[in-house]
Amino acid sequence: MPELILSQSWKMVKERDGITTYSRPEPGFSVKAYKCETEFRGDMEKVIDLLTDVRSFDAWDDKISELVVVEEEQGEYYKYCLVYDLSWPLKDRDLCIDARTVTDAETGIVTIHATGAPELIPPHPDRVRIVDYWQNWIVRPLEDGLIRLTLEGFADPAGSVPAWITNMALTDSPVKSIS
Repeated sequence: MPELILSQSWKMVKERDGITTYSRPEPGFSVKAYKCETEFRGDMEKVIDLLTDVRSFDAWDDKISELVVVEEEQGEYYKYCLVYDLSWPLKDRDLCIDARTVTDAETGIVTIHATGAPELIPPHPDRVRIVDYWQNWIVRPLEDGLIRLTLEGFADPAGSVPAWITNMALTDSPVKSIS
């Protein structure tokens, strides 16, 4: 994630069902970055287990039609590819990801940082490869058994998808994931 991004502030887009959604410009792109946050009572270990169970990600998003895990070391890193089934006239998209889990020993904060790994498998001729992508899941333990869950990221869908459509969807898709 470029350092320039960190200096730009998030703008609140909406709040619904205890989830606050933000957006901000992504330097060099017309598509915006997104961030969603919520707090809930839960078990840190169970939350981390859910977020690192890459084989079940297709259950999170009905647009995922295929999921291939290329390499993994449970609790450490995951390399996988997703295929998104899009409606005509859009071509399906695929996204290859390299995700790493880091735990701060002092604070207990767990971050799952994912970046695009377009070289992971050869491109498919009938799909558009998403190349520009990053995402962070940040799981913070709070007092009294509360957890703050933050999802922030960016994905340029590539191809011929107008930025206004992508930016409109960024207020819904991450909220669905964090729910």
